Amino acid sequence: MNLQQTLASYIQKILFELYEYEVDINFNTLQKTKKEFEGDFTFVVFPYVKATRKSPDYLAAEIGEKLTAEYAEMVKGFNVIKGFLNIVLQEDVWLKIIAESRKQKVESKDPQKPKILIEYSSPNTNKPLHLGHVRNNLLGNAVANILEACGNRVVRVNLVNDRGIHICKSMLAWQKFGNNETPQSAGIKGDHLVGKYYVIFDKELKKESSEWVSKGFSEEEAQKKSLLMQEAQTMLRKWEENDPEVKKIWTQMNGWVYEGFEKTYKRLGIHFDKIYYESETYLSGKQIVEEGLNSGVFYKKEDGSVWVDLSGEGLDEKLLLRSDGTSVYMTQDLGTAQLRYNEYQPEKMIYVVGNEQNYHFDVLKLILDKKLHKEYGKTIEHLSYGMVELPFGKMKSREGTVVDADDLMEAMFQEAKATSEALGKFNFEEQEASELYEMLGMGALKYFILKVDPKKNMLFNPEESIDFNGNTAPFIQYTHARIKSLLRKAEENEIACKVVDFLSDFTLGNPEKELIKLLYEYDAVLENAANMLSPALIANYVFELAKEFNRFYQEIPIFKETDKQQRALRLQIAAHCATTVKKAMKLLGIDVPERM
Repeated sequence: MNLQQTLASYIQKILFELYEYEVDINFNTLQKTKKEFEGDFTFVVFPYVKATRKSPDYLAAEIGEKLTAEYAEMVKGFNVIKGFLNIVLQEDVWLKIIAESRKQKVESKDPQKPKILIEYSSPNTNKPLHLGHVRNNLLGNAVANILEACGNRVVRVNLVNDRGIHICKSMLAWQKFGNNETPQSAGIKGDHLVGKYYVIFDKELKKESSEWVSKGFSEEEAQKKSLLMQEAQTMLRKWEENDPEVKKIWTQMNGWVYEGFEKTYKRLGIHFDKIYYESETYLSGKQIVEEGLNSGVFYKKEDGSVWVDLSGEGLDEKLLLRSDGTSVYMTQDLGTAQLRYNEYQPEKMIYVVGNEQNYHFDVLKLILDKKLHKEYGKTIEHLSYGMVELPFGKMKSREGTVVDADDLMEAMFQEAKATSEALGKFNFEEQEASELYEMLGMGALKYFILKVDPKKNMLFNPEESIDFNGNTAPFIQYTHARIKSLLRKAEENEIACKVVDFLSDFTLGNPEKELIKLLYEYDAVLENAANMLSPALIANYVFELAKEFNRFYQEIPIFKETDKQQRALRLQIAAHCATTVKKAMKLLGIDVPERM
């Protein structure tokens, strides 16, 4: 039941009947009434005043009188405040919302809806996933869930950056300083081992380049003169030439990383329908660059490097191939976009990538759409998100100051365990307690990150995220467990939860009505979250729902209520709350416990 659509259609008819004014009512002018006013929906009449030649208050009153006279089965009353028509709906309308909640809705992909491809994660195989990757993965997964819940056909993809100079740095450091160390011999995950050698390379490079800096060279010039950096560049060229020794080290070390990534993804609850590898896509990108050269869209400089001139589009020149023939990120992304379009024919390609890459995606779209005239150029959308900041500053992989995803997840588990035991809330067997701490810890991590608008930078605070009384997952999870406990108690005492018949004179208390109104908003919030690619809208909605339920629970007696119909209604509202909380949290990738 879409109440806004129904009201809008009634108001459109009234405007035509009274003034012969045909107009489609904009939903921006028909909103839920603010809590400080009496009403359920508010119609803003100002955009329609000029055409009807009536004052705002007069027009609002005429529409209100018509609504209550002709559509009394839905509209109970109205009031006008400074050109705003506040509409009060009949109790039956809200009671039907709860009655319909008992019907099982089967969500399925709509063949008429667009196929949307969404890329997230995109790790490099020279280091483990860190806190920045966590936000990326959680955003991508949640957005995919939300789009699917709206009926879209979603393809989840990952692009692993498994080649390039940064990969060769780890490989070279391991070759020179590793003494054949393996994850097994070191007793650590493979991605952490490879990341260790990426840090070692940077330290050794700084030692070498400091000598050149002392002679007056800039740090960039000094690094180019470093023998270690030259060796890494040579290794990259050998990799592109399929040198067997280099490829052997590359295959071995990447294998270690993939095993490590898989364990991290599993604990985060992340999965993909297809994984692309840069080592397989960059050649396709080189072919596209060759096409652009042949057509005169791209040009080659004297040193052999290939560029595109975007000055006519308000940007600048962009490198597509280095002078030694090796590719850059843009080369890879051109090829990957073509491969994905060929394979899936998506109507939209969403890239979940941090806002430091805004320029990169502006360039990618311009090249594909305006320069190469690829039909899929216009389908690319960049979900640009802010950085995750820490109390001690920004993370730097080369310096080893990152917060590893694995360490973070384990810390969240321990934080959940310590907080729960300190509160003395739970009394479970060891295995069940461990599963609950994992659910609480991972829920706290995911919710704390996803409740923030993706476009904003955020400060991650583990202690704040696990608070059982704040805007956190544990508060919402505890609310769900409380409702389930309530429903179990009703079942054990054979108390009916099903309202047999809604009477027209049935009176809803304010907490009951406010809770039903909030439950009704779920579908609109879901649709808005999908349109804006913002899981934060879902997160903050479910927090408001949990808060409203707790207010309802405190103010409205359930088991003390002697009227069986009234008691059954309240239990049914509680059941609908539990279902909606679980559904909304699942979109965020968060599980909720049945008991706590």
